Amino acid sequence: MSCNIVRAVAEDATAAVATENNISQEDVLVDPSKVAEVVDYDWTEEWYPLYLSKNVPDDAPLGLTVFHKQLVLYRDAAGEFRCYEDRCPHRLAKLSEGQLVDGRLECLYHGWQFEGDGKCVKIPQLPSGAKIPKQACLKTYEVRECQGVVWVWMSLTTPPNAKKIPWFENFARPGFQDISTTHELPYDHSILLENLMDPAHIPISHDRTDWTAKREDAQPLLFEVTERTARGFAGWWGKESDKSTPNFLRFEAPCNLQNNREIVDEKGVKQYFSGLFLCRPSGQGKSMLIVRFGTTKRSPIAKLFPTWYFHQNASKVFEQDMGFLSSQNETLMKENVPTKELYLNLKSSDTWVAEYRKWMDKVGHGMPYHFGHSTVSLPEIPAVVEHAPAGLVAGISASSPAKGGLASMHAPNLANRYFRHVIHCKECSGVVKAFQTWKSALSVVALLSTGFAILVSGRQWKALFLVTTALCLLGVYACSAAIGLNTTNFIRTHRRL
Repeated sequence: MSCNIVRAVAEDATAAVATENNISQEDVLVDPSKVAEVVDYDWTEEWYPLYLSKNVPDDAPLGLTVFHKQLVLYRDAAGEFRCYEDRCPHRLAKLSEGQLVDGRLECLYHGWQFEGDGKCVKIPQLPSGAKIPKQACLKTYEVRECQGVVWVWMSLTTPPNAKKIPWFENFARPGFQDISTTHELPYDHSILLENLMDPAHIPISHDRTDWTAKREDAQPLLFEVTERTARGFAGWWGKESDKSTPNFLRFEAPCNLQNNREIVDEKGVKQYFSGLFLCRPSGQGKSMLIVRFGTTKRSPIAKLFPTWYFHQNASKVFEQDMGFLSSQNETLMKENVPTKELYLNLKSSDTWVAEYRKWMDKVGHGMPYHFGHSTVSLPEIPAVVEHAPAGLVAGISASSPAKGGLASMHAPNLANRYFRHVIHCKECSGVVKAFQTWKSALSVVALLSTGFAILVSGRQWKALFLVTTALCLLGVYACSAAIGLNTTNFIRTHRRL
């Protein structure tokens, strides 16, 4: 049965149900016929979120990408962020595979060193007295740090527009606290964005993942679009059962999404909550997400849990959707048609998704590739799969254990939680190392305690050493469980009502 026939059957079924309830099909489905206006747009003339500044390594370069552009980010001797094209002008080696020497970036292939505005300051093989060629310089990208995030301006010709750097009001409020995580994901950033602006899937896909998502709460939603511009859209949404729309969503070019809510507490004080999603396109079928959940009034229960617990829970959430979104990415690439030919968007659940894809129609002509509501353009050049990832990823996998060696936790694979999150988070990588150290130490103590229990003759001493062994083994189990929470993927178990 062809796709068009299946779609026609689905639409007929929707129309039949709507008619039975005296509701027209136009009231149920998002109108697929409306075509958005086209506006001037250049994807390079935007600020893209590169990394949480607190997680940028102090002693190593970091390889990152924006669409198909490969960049290297590092801190120089003064602690300032520097960003270059990730390519040595000598023989095209990746500079993110290099090292930092006295604040300079060194290519580890032949030892060329660069600093400041990309100037080459050392070539070990250059004859004595010879000048460094002018061509031995790097393309530089402007970077700025703002509200804990490093942003990069991608245009090499248009001067950076500081007014375009995103500013999130709630994150500047007194007493505002947030938990921020970074995740690398194996699907296009546009699919990630539409997933994040889709509240209808939360009760189903994330049932019981936290204290709020429950399958039985799935229901129609109310949406009110209040703003449509060349740079995005905004509006209010809420549950139909609440008969209100207390949540405010805003999408702003190129890839920033925020969901805000204001609540007046029992003392009459207005409290603010924000979910901020910064979705960087990191190549065909790949994206990197910075998630920041914050509030001016944190739950007392939440304060009892360590930060790494919330990080692993966030990883679980993305793993619950990963299979759906990866297959969606594959289908969009294969079909090569606009989403209106593939999606059956409901007004009561998919309004933001339709708005986003229609925004893509406006600006997609100015992107390397896009999937719009009525338009589509695939990448001109197929993605090159790197079997030996560069920079931080390579460093981690090469040290524990050797790259290509044993231990699936360290396999360079974006379906692996360790590589999707832990290597990008100083806190979680530190926690994993700490638990591994404690596990090893407790194992040694348990072994020694068992040996002493065998050798000593007194009952009291035997009992003491055996209790010590039992407690150490319990600690080993707890450490293993904590390491597993941070590094093991979530496996869905289907649940029926």
